[in-house]
Amino acid sequence: MSLLHTQFTEWTVKFLGLPGGNFGMYSYMVLIFCLIITLIGLVTVVIFRKNYNSILKIAILFESIYWVFLIISGNNPFLYFTDQQNENLLVIMMYSNSIIVFLLMFLVYIIYSKIISPKK
Repeated sequence: MSLLHTQFTEWTVKFLGLPGGNFGMYSYMVLIFCLIITLIGLVTVVIFRKNYNSILKIAILFESIYWVFLIISGNNPFLYFTDQQNENLLVIMMYSNSIIVFLLMFLVYIIYSKIISPKK
């Protein structure tokens, strides 16, 4: 999930045509940000091992921590509606990329459940 967030952020920066000097390393910062979230999620899953027994629950945990970190870091998704610049659109895209990554993980969960359920 961390790598998906990083790749989607890289594509978003290229799509918006943001300058490389200011936003060239943005996807790497997102990767570091997501790796920290992954470590926090891993510790949480290890501590509460019995509660996190599916991919979907772990994806919900990751995305909820991701959104909390985005909110804490000061990324206001509604700022674009008052100041329409590509930098502010990037923030909205960060939140929408999160939803896309979660939907991909939900699709993986559905496919995995279909494969495993006949075997049980």
